[in-house]
Amino acid sequence: MARVKANGIEIEYETAGNKGDPALLLVMGLGAQMTIWPDTLFHGLAAAGYHVIRFDNRDTGLSTDFGAAGVPDIAAAVSRVMSGQKVEAPYYLKDMAADAIGLLDALGIERAHMVGASMGGMIVQIVAAQHPARTRSMVSIYSTSGRPGLPIGKPEALAMLSAQPEGPTREDKIKHGIKLRTVIGSPGYPTPPADMRAFVEKNVDRRWYPEGSARQYLSVIASGDRVELLKTIKVPTLVLHGEDDPLLPVACGRDVAALVPGSKIETFPGWGHDFPPGMIPTVIDRITSFCRGK
Repeated sequence: MARVKANGIEIEYETAGNKGDPALLLVMGLGAQMTIWPDTLFHGLAAAGYHVIRFDNRDTGLSTDFGAAGVPDIAAAVSRVMSGQKVEAPYYLKDMAADAIGLLDALGIERAHMVGASMGGMIVQIVAAQHPARTRSMVSIYSTSGRPGLPIGKPEALAMLSAQPEGPTREDKIKHGIKLRTVIGSPGYPTPPADMRAFVEKNVDRRWYPEGSARQYLSVIASGDRVELLKTIKVPTLVLHGEDDPLLPVACGRDVAALVPGSKIETFPGWGHDFPPGMIPTVIDRITSFCRGK
C-alpha cells in the first residue's frame, strides 16, 4: 500500500494489475476501509486485464481523518432534513468525489472505469456526472439516488449504521463487526463463520474508527439527493443490486437505473449488502464484461 497527497488530504491506496491496462477505480462505502473490497475481487479484476486501484476514503482507514470536526449528532441532522432545514457538514459527497479525481491526478491516470459500492456508488455517480472526461464507464453497486420516498432498509440493518460494540475490547469490536456483516449480508450466499471472523479481524486491526463513519453519514445526509444529477450522466452505466439487500432495497438500484439515460441494470436474488465469496465470480464477470471496450 502507498499514500499520496491529493485534494488537500493524504489518501492511502493500493493497486493491482498492469499499469498499461485500462484503469478501474474502486470506491468503497460508509465507514468501510478499502480492504472491505475482498482481495479475491480486487485481484480478480486485475487478472481480467485492468489496472485496479482501491483506496481509503477520507475519514476512513489510513487516509486523512477529520477528528478535529468532532462527532456529529446524526439524529439532529435527520430531524433538520425532515423539517426542511439545511444541514452543514465538515465535508460533502462532492468533496469525496473530488478526492477520487485527485487520486487519479496524483497517479497520472487520465480516465478510469468508476466502480462504487453503497456510499461509494453515490460518489461515483457524482464523478460520472461532473467529470465525464475522466470516466470511461460507471458501475453503481447496491447504491441509491437518495430520492425521498424510496423504500427504506430493514430496521435491524438501519440500526447497525449507528450501533456500537458492547464494550471497548478488541473482541467486542470483532463481535460487533461480525454482527454488522451478518445483518447486512447475503441470505443466499452465507459466508463461512471462520472466513467471516478472519475478514472482520483484519479490518478491526487495521483501524477501528467509528467517528469517521459518523461524519461520512452526516455528509450523505447533508448532500441531499442526486435525482437531477443522475439525469445528466452520459457515460455508459451499469447498476448491480441484490434483490435481498436489507440496507438499500433493490428499488433503490432500480431508481438509479431509471434516472441514468441508457443505463443497464442486473439484480440478483439472495444477494444482500456485501461481497460474499459466492457472488464474487459473478461480480467480476459482470463488471469486466460491461467495461470491456468502454
